[in-house]
Parts: sequence; C-alpha cells; structure tokens
Amino acid sequence: MKKITTKGKKFLSCIKNFMQDESGMGTVEVVLIIVVLIGLVMVFKDQIDGIVEEIFRVIKADTHVITG
Repeated sequence: MKKITTKGKKFLSCIKNFMQDESGMGTVEVVLIIVVLIGLVMVFKDQIDGIVEEIFRVIKADTHVITG
C-alpha cells in the first residue's frame, strides 16, 4: 500500500469538511417551506377567500351594532 502524502491528507481533510458542513441547510429548508405554503394557498384560494370575507362581514356587522 502507498502512504498518503501531505497533499493527499489535505485533500481528504477538505472533502471531509465539505461533507460535514451544513451551513446552507437552513436556507434550503426555508425555501422549501415557502414553496409548500404558496402551493397550499394556490390550491385553497377559494376557501381562504370565503373565510376571510365571512370574518370581515361579521366584523362589519358587529361594528354597526356598536356604533349604531
């Protein structure tokens, strides 16, 4: 077997550090969550619109009761 040279050890150390580096994982996870949320909003847009409209209808009616 051949001995690993100093350059070879440095190269293997760089590869090992690169594989263990997880600093970019947070960004990827956030982007994936945002994509999923946007997809859900697109799928359930009509239902969300109905719920929001009903909430504002109730708020408007309660405001008229309070203000007279």
